[in-house]
Amino acid sequence: MSSTQRGPYIGSMTRLVWQWVRRQIHAEVVAAGYDDLNPAHVSVFRYPSVEGWRPSQLADDMQITKQSVNELLGYLEKRGYLLRERDPYNSRSRIIRLTDRGQAVEDTTFRAAENAERIAGELLGKGRVQELRRTLADLVDALNLADKRATGNETLPSEDAPGVM
Repeated sequence: MSSTQRGPYIGSMTRLVWQWVRRQIHAEVVAAGYDDLNPAHVSVFRYPSVEGWRPSQLADDMQITKQSVNELLGYLEKRGYLLRERDPYNSRSRIIRLTDRGQAVEDTTFRAAENAERIAGELLGKGRVQELRRTLADLVDALNLADKRATGNETLPSEDAPGVM
């Protein structure tokens, strides 16, 4: 059976929506004056905030290698968006600290995500977007419960957030 006969899967549809949201966020970040950031850099500024995270946590969350995360973080650190400080509980580890400039980018990404939701509301109607938000939150909760039962892994955030990143 060809892929066109199967129709789009939920994962494919959410990926397409995410790619659109990501383009919207990146465009607003660049328009706000942060034109030294590409979409990969902007993806570091997300909900929940990476403030206080270890680089390895970010790598796991982004599903990329630690080396790739450290390249992203190095670029952002050189440009004054964040610092990698010693972890006070484990001197061999580092933790991510957003600078004022990094916090400003994160705030911009949250506003941009809100704008993307507003645009979606204009396209589909506010009620449908609110229902989509509730449905996705329910799905995240159900997936967390299933994952916890199967593996005991940590959970994904599902509460309402200023950004959808």
